[in-house]
Amino acid sequence: MTQKTLKKCYSFEGKGLHTGKYATMTVKPAPVDTGIIFKRTDVGRHAVIKAIAQNVSDTSRSTSLTQDGITIRTVEHILSALTGLGVDNAIIEVDNIECPILDGSARRYSVLIGKDGLEEQDAPRHTITIREPIEIKDEANGSFIKIEPFEGSSYDTTVDFNSQVLGVQTAHWDSSMDYIKEIGSCRTFVFFHEIEYLFRNNLIKGGDVDNAIVIVEHPVSKKQLEDLSKLFGKEELEITSGGYLNNLDLHFPNECGRHKLLDLIGDLRLAGGFLNARITAYKPGHTINTTAAKAILTAASK
Repeated sequence: MTQKTLKKCYSFEGKGLHTGKYATMTVKPAPVDTGIIFKRTDVGRHAVIKAIAQNVSDTSRSTSLTQDGITIRTVEHILSALTGLGVDNAIIEVDNIECPILDGSARRYSVLIGKDGLEEQDAPRHTITIREPIEIKDEANGSFIKIEPFEGSSYDTTVDFNSQVLGVQTAHWDSSMDYIKEIGSCRTFVFFHEIEYLFRNNLIKGGDVDNAIVIVEHPVSKKQLEDLSKLFGKEELEITSGGYLNNLDLHFPNECGRHKLLDLIGDLRLAGGFLNARITAYKPGHTINTTAAKAILTAASK
């Protein structure tokens, strides 16, 4: 299989989920063997950050990369979209510290780029072949990621927050499936009881009820709903019979599980390319995802 890049440039604008800072992001075609790189255009022409696991600098509710003292935050959604679409080489220019969250998914990226198709390039694709199984575990919360030899890319996730609303959700994607329809549109989510804590800790400053599914696990008072409505500038927020805030309608019953898979695909792209592997993840998150990406990169270099 040959390498692929974009046929043209695509621009996206909006707030960063955690910083609340407005950014314009432009995804551009790139030459053979570029891989995926970010450029902070607000910092200078040499502010380049390679999308590679060694550059992971923070995994608090999203994945941040830092190179030569320059940081770009919340990279997982655009990395997931480019991986799901089969893009080998791209330059992503951002004029602020964080990629825009848009609707909380990778839908806009994947739909626009996917509609035009990709440009074939005159060089073979660099795939990462897993020769021996790798397993990363977090003994504290029981999460794990297994990476096993496989012809192609296959991802299976199980999400369990011990939540009566979510239950245990599973999701699957492999390279034979339509990423845009099955994964790209699945939005990020947050528990109602986490929102105040996250704001207090300088996270989700750009969050609103248009870019996140809100799960209401515990009883909520009328005043709490009114306060949240004022915070986000929305009226008549209510709790559905299923236990979600009525700000959004679910695209899939397991949309939250699929979003965790979306994140996993993006984070594992930091291993440096497309994986020939079967990935099985239980309770994945950015920390264990990026630890797995580092382990794959290390194994591939031997």
